[in-house]
Amino acid sequence: MSARDLISGEAELDSQEEDEPFDEETGEVKQKNRGANGTNGHFDDSSEEEDDDDDEEAAAAIRKDFIVEDDEEPEERERRRRERKKRRREEREEEEAGLDEEDLDLIGEANPDFERRVPSEPKLKRLKRGHKEDRDVQRRRGVDDIFDSDEEGEDDVRNQRPSHRADARNLQDEFADFIEEDYDEDGVVDDDDADVARPVGRTYNEIREAAGLDEAALEDMREAFGDGNDYDWALDLQDREEDGEQRLMDSEDPEALAKQLELKDVFEPSQLAERLLTDADNDIRAADVPERFQLARKPFKDLVLTAEQFKEESVWISIRIWDQKKKKLDPDLKDHFRKAVAKVLEFMVVDEYEVPFIFQHRKDYIIHSERVARTPDSTNPGAPTEEMVAVKLLEQSELWKIFDLDLKFRALIEKRNALSDTYQKLQDAAEFRDEIFEEMLPAADTIEELQDVQDYFHFQHASRLADLAALNASSATNGTQRRPGSSRALFERIRSSSVYGLVRAFGITADAFAQNALKEGRRQYTEDPLDRPDDLADKDHIMDPPDYSSGAQCLKAAKAMLAEEIFLSPKMRKVMRREYYMDGVIDCFRTDKGLRRIDENHPYYDFKYLRNQPIKEFGARPDLFLKMIRAEEEGLVEIKIRLENAESFKKKLYSEIESDNFSEIADAWNRERREVLDMALLKLNKTMARLVKENLKTVCEDEVAMRCREEFSRRIDQAPYKPKGLQLGTTPKVLAMSNGANAFMREAICWVYVDEDGRVLENGKFTDLFIGDPDRGQSDGADVARLVEIVQLRQPDVIGLSGWSADTRKLFKMLEEIVERKDLRAQMNDPDDPGRTDRLEIVIVNDEVARLYQTSPRAIMEHPGFAPLTNYCVALARYLQSPLKEYAALSKDVISINMDPAQSYVPQEKIFKQLETAMVDMINIVGVSINDAVVDSYTANFLPYVCGLGPRKAQQLLKVINVNGGAITTRAELVGDPDQQRLGAVGPRVWSNCSSFLYIEFDPVEQDSDYLDNTRVHPEDYDLGRKMAADALELDEEDIEAETSENGSGAIVRKLVRDDQQDKVNDLILEEYAEQLEKNFNQKKRATLENIRAELQTPYEELRSHFALLSSEEIFTMFTGETRDSLHEGMVVPISIKKVGEDYIEARMDCGIEGTVAAIEISSRPEVSPRQLFQQFQTVQAKITYLNRKTLAAGFSLREEELRIPERKDYDRLPGEWDDNQERTDKESMKEKNDVSGRTQRVVKHPLFRPFNHAQAQEFLGSQARGDVVIRPSSKGEDHLAVTWKVSDNIYQHIDVLELGKSGQFSSGGAYKVGGKYTYTDLDEMIVNHVKAMAKKVDEMMMFEKYQSGSKADTERWLSTYTEANPKRSVYAFCIDPKHPGYFFLCFKAGQHAQLQSWPVK
Repeated sequence: MSARDLISGEAELDSQEEDEPFDEETGEVKQKNRGANGTNGHFDDSSEEEDDDDDEEAAAAIRKDFIVEDDEEPEERERRRRERKKRRREEREEEEAGLDEEDLDLIGEANPDFERRVPSEPKLKRLKRGHKEDRDVQRRRGVDDIFDSDEEGEDDVRNQRPSHRADARNLQDEFADFIEEDYDEDGVVDDDDADVARPVGRTYNEIREAAGLDEAALEDMREAFGDGNDYDWALDLQDREEDGEQRLMDSEDPEALAKQLELKDVFEPSQLAERLLTDADNDIRAADVPERFQLARKPFKDLVLTAEQFKEESVWISIRIWDQKKKKLDPDLKDHFRKAVAKVLEFMVVDEYEVPFIFQHRKDYIIHSERVARTPDSTNPGAPTEEMVAVKLLEQSELWKIFDLDLKFRALIEKRNALSDTYQKLQDAAEFRDEIFEEMLPAADTIEELQDVQDYFHFQHASRLADLAALNASSATNGTQRRPGSSRALFERIRSSSVYGLVRAFGITADAFAQNALKEGRRQYTEDPLDRPDDLADKDHIMDPPDYSSGAQCLKAAKAMLAEEIFLSPKMRKVMRREYYMDGVIDCFRTDKGLRRIDENHPYYDFKYLRNQPIKEFGARPDLFLKMIRAEEEGLVEIKIRLENAESFKKKLYSEIESDNFSEIADAWNRERREVLDMALLKLNKTMARLVKENLKTVCEDEVAMRCREEFSRRIDQAPYKPKGLQLGTTPKVLAMSNGANAFMREAICWVYVDEDGRVLENGKFTDLFIGDPDRGQSDGADVARLVEIVQLRQPDVIGLSGWSADTRKLFKMLEEIVERKDLRAQMNDPDDPGRTDRLEIVIVNDEVARLYQTSPRAIMEHPGFAPLTNYCVALARYLQSPLKEYAALSKDVISINMDPAQSYVPQEKIFKQLETAMVDMINIVGVSINDAVVDSYTANFLPYVCGLGPRKAQQLLKVINVNGGAITTRAELVGDPDQQRLGAVGPRVWSNCSSFLYIEFDPVEQDSDYLDNTRVHPEDYDLGRKMAADALELDEEDIEAETSENGSGAIVRKLVRDDQQDKVNDLILEEYAEQLEKNFNQKKRATLENIRAELQTPYEELRSHFALLSSEEIFTMFTGETRDSLHEGMVVPISIKKVGEDYIEARMDCGIEGTVAAIEISSRPEVSPRQLFQQFQTVQAKITYLNRKTLAAGFSLREEELRIPERKDYDRLPGEWDDNQERTDKESMKEKNDVSGRTQRVVKHPLFRPFNHAQAQEFLGSQARGDVVIRPSSKGEDHLAVTWKVSDNIYQHIDVLELGKSGQFSSGGAYKVGGKYTYTDLDEMIVNHVKAMAKKVDEMMMFEKYQSGSKADTERWLSTYTEANPKRSVYAFCIDPKHPGYFFLCFKAGQHAQLQSWPVK
C-alpha cells in the first residue's frame, strides 16, 4: 500500500445497488442470510472439519480452474468466459423449464390423484466462501460511501441478522455461491457432487410424465402460463450484466479494467471539482511539487527554460523590481540586489522552494552584510574597529512579486518560442530572411511588444503563412482551409502587384521611419524620385489592371499600404507607447444618461467633468481610474485617452519622414508622406488608447489588490487578546455578548462563554440587564445578578462585545458601569502572586468575521440549536482567542470582507490571490501543531496555507496520518518509514518545504521526541542546532558521542533543556561560525544561526503583534455603517423625530445615531412652539451641525435658511483639470428642465419615506432585507407616490400609488389606489396588505423545495441534469424573473428527451 492508494480515484460497485430478498406475502424486505453462527460470511459447520483432509493435489486442482495464470493468453481467457456464459444460460433454461412449487400446487388442485415428488434434502458440501452480498459489505466501498467511516460499515454488518426459509429450493439458491465443487485428479467435476450442488432441472417430457397430464391439459397450461420464452429478452440482458460483473471481478482482463466504475461516472464534474476529487486533483496530490507551484505553472508545465533564458529572466525581473526599490536602497547595492533576485529565482525554479521557506531558511541570500569601519571611541580603546552592517534587499511581499513575474516571463517565453518556431518553419519551406523580425523578436521584453512583433509578422508574411497553413490543413483535413480576411488579402494583392513599386518610391521604409522616430542608430534619410507622385502613378510599369487601372487608384493603394506598414511597425508602436505613457492624458465626458444620474452626491461626481488628467498620476490614485472604468461600463461616462501635445508630436514625426530637398517634386512627395503619416497616426492613436486603457486598468487593479493584501496582513498580524498577567500568545477565556441590531433594553442580549480550548460551555440571553439607581430607589435588573454569577463561576479573562447598531455603544457603557459597581475582576495569573486580580476588561471586537459566520452553514453544523445572534457571539469570542484562525476558517469567503474602498472594482480572483499570499506568510510565521490539526478542524484550516501544501495535499496529509495511527512523534515520519510500515504523507521535496512549519510538542518522557521538532529550525539545520547546544554545554567530542550513543541524536539538545541551560547559547560567537560555514561549505547561515539560537531558548515564540483594539473611527463605522465621507457635519440627512419638547427636539438618523435640535435651530420664528411645527415619528430633512464619532451623538438644525445652503465639497484640483464651463452649462440645463416641470421636492410624514429617485431607492435597499420598502416621490405628479420594495437581491419592484382626496398640493391623500383596483385608507394599510402580502408570497415561493436560486438558464440546466439522471421522470422547478419583478418562471421538462418549457407566473 502506498500514499497513492489513498487517493480517491475509482468508485467500486456498492452492495446497496443489489436487490434485496423480500417476502412475497407481506412484501417486507428480508435480511440476507449472514450465516448460522457468525458474521462476515463465516459459518460454523461440521463440514469445515473436512478441510484438514484435503490433500494438496485437490487444492492444486482447484487453483488450476480458479486462478488465472499470468501467462494465460487473452484468447484462452475469452474462450473460458464464453463457456461460463453458455453453462449459466443452459442451467437457467433447464431450471425455468421445470415447474415451481406454485405450479405443482395448481396441478394438484386440478388432479387430486397427482402426487408431488418429495425433494430430497440437499447434501451440502463444505463452504468455500461467504455469500456474495456478505463479501460486498466487507470488501466493497461504493461511491456513496466514500465519506463514511470504517466503523459505520462495521456496525452495518454487525446489525444484520440471518433470515431462515424452509423452502428447500430457495435454500439451495441462497447457498449456491457457497458450495465448493469437488474435483477428481484430472480437475473434472464429480457428477454426483454436481447433482447435489445444484437442483436438477426437468425436461418437458419429464414434467408431463410427472404431472400425468395429456396434451390437451398441457396446451391449456401453456395458454395460462406461457411457454417460458416470453422473457428471453430479460434473460439476455441479465447475461450481459453478469458477463460485465464477471469481467470486473477479473482484474487481469484489460476490458474489465477499462470498464471499472469511477467517481466521474457517478458524480457530476462540478461536484468532483468542488470536493477536489477530479483526476487533475489526484495528480496534484501525487506529484512531489508544492501545490501552489503546480496550479500556477499549469499553463507552462511543458515549458523548459534554457540556461540563457534563465539568466535573461533574472535580469528581466530585477529591472522591474529595482524601479520600485531604488528609492529605498542605495544605488551601490544594485548589483547585490540583482544577485539576490537571481538566487531567489534559482530557489523557486530549480529547488522548487516556496516563498515562506526562502524567507525563513534562505534569508542570508536576501540580506547584504558587510563590515564597515567604526568611529574610534577614545573612552574605549579596546573596542572593535569594525562592525557588521546588514541591509535587507528583498521583503517577503517582493518574493511573491518575483514568483508572479516568473509566471509572466514564462508566458513571454512561450509566446516568443511559438513565433520563433513558426518563423523557422517558414524558412524551411522557403528560404528567406526577415531582418526586422530577427531584430525585434529577442528585443521584445513585454507581452505588448511581443504582440506587436506578431502582428507585424502575420501582416508581412500573410501569404507564406497561408501556404503553410494550407499545407498543414491539406494533410490534416483533406485540403479544407479557411479563407484569409478581406483586408489582409487586399494588402497582399498590393504587395504582389507592380503597385508596390510606388510604395518604394516614397523613399523611406516604415522601419527606417520608425527608427528615426525612435532615435536609435543612424538616421535614415528620405530620397525623392525624379517624377511627381501622380505622374509616377500613371506610368505603365506601376499600374496593374484591372484592379489598379488608373494612377489615382495606384497612388491611393500605395499610400494605404505604407500607412498600414507604419501602423504595424513594432518600432513605431514602441514610439507611440512610450509617448502615451509619458505625455498621455485622460479626459472624462459624461453621457446623456450620466447627466441625469450623476448629481453632486453621486460617488462618480469626482470625475464627471475631469479633464487633462496625466496617465502617470493614476498610479497613485488607482481607485479613481477603476471607478471611471466602472462608470463607463454603466454607460454614464466616456473615457478618452489622447496625447497632451499631439500637434507638436506630429510635427516631429513629419520631420522624420520628409525629405530635406527643396523642389516642387520634393514638396509634392512630402505632402503625400504627411497624408500617409496622418492615416497611420489615426489608427495608431485609436489602438494605443485602447491598449493603454487596458494596461492601466490592470496596473490599477494590481495596486488595489496589493493594498488589500497590506490591510489584510495588518488584520491577521494579531496575537490572541492578552489580558493583564497572561503571556503573549496565551488563549484567553472569553464571555462574549451582543445585542445585534436590537434596540438597547427592549430586546434580548445574547451571550456565550467560550473556554480556552474554543468550546462553548454555556450560553443564554439577558432580557433584564440594566443597572439601577439607588438614589431614585430603582433596583438592578434581574439579569445583573445572573451576569455577576456567570463571571464569578466561569472567571473569564475578558468580556467581548460588538453589534451592528448604535445602541451597542449604550450596552458597552452599561457593562462598564456593572463591572465597576459590582467590582467584577479577572485572575492575573501572576506566578509570584497567584491570588492577584484586576478589573475585568471589556473589549469592543471587530465583527466582520462574526457577521459572515452567524448564518453560515459552518455555524449551523457546529451549533445546530443556536440562534444566529448566539453564533455571532461565538465568533466574537473566537476572534478574541485567535483572529488568524477565524480568518483562515473563512476560506474563499474572506473576499466578502472589505479591505479597501476600491475593492469592489477589482476581480475577486485577483483579490483572493493576494489575500491568500498574506495568509500563507502569516500562518508559516505562526506554525501549525500537526497533531492538533489532526483532531481539531479549526487548526486543520491552517494546513492548506502551509508552505508546500495546499487544499489537496492538506487533505492527503491528514488522511495518511490517520492511517498511520492518528499522530506522529517526529517530523521525519511525514515522509514515511517502510520498515515500520508507515505511509508517506508527503514527498521529499514537499517535506523540505513544509517540515519546519509543522511542529510537534516536545515530550520529555517520550524517547523519540526531539526538541528541535518543536521549533522553527529546519531539519536540514538540526546538526547546527545540536552543535550549538554542545558548544553551549562545553561538551567535548567524547561527551557528545557518549550522550548520543545512549540517548539518540537529539540527546544533546534534550540535555540542554533538561538542565535549563538554554541561556548559555547567548554566549556563543556566531560570526566566526558563520564565516567558517561559508568558507568551508559555501553556505550562508548567519541569519539561520541567529534563528536557531532564538528557537533553542523559546521554541515557536509568538512573533505576531499584540491584539489590535479598534479605533474610534472603526467603531463608528462598525456600529453605524457610515464613514467619514458618507456622514459628516454639514450634510443634509433625513431624521425621524422621537420626542418634541417645549424648547428641544430629540431625533434619530437612519444609521441609529441620536441627537437633539436646540431651540435656536428649530425655526427662525422663535414665537412658534416646536409642537406646532413638528410631531413625533415625523421624518424631516435636517442639517448635521455637530457629530461626535466616539459617543455617537449628533446635533441638528431644522432652520429653512440652513437647509437651503448646499453642502460644498472641497476639491483639490489644478487649473485645467475640471471643465467648469460644461459643469455650469449642465446645471443650467437641468435647472431649466426642473423649472419647466414645476416639480418641488416633496416630504411625506411617514418613517419609510425617503426623498429618493428610483436609482437611489435601489441603492438604499441594496443592503436591506428582502421585503423592505421605501416610499418616495413619484415622477408622475404631485398626486402620485412611488413605492419601491426589494423582491430579491438586485431585483426591485416600483409601484405607482395614486393619492385620492388630496386637500392641497403638499398634503397627503385620504386614500391610496394601487394598480387601478386596490384602494387603501392609509400608507400603513397599503404596506401591510399589499406590499408585505406580496413579499410573503415571494418568501413562500423562494422557500419551496422546487425553487431554484439561479437564473432561468441555470434552472433549465438543472432540469436537464435531473432528467439525464432520471430519464423516465418528469420534473418542474421555478425561478425568479429578474426583468419583471414579482414574476416567476415556471419551467417543466417531461423526460430526458422532451423539450424544455417555461411560462411566466405572477
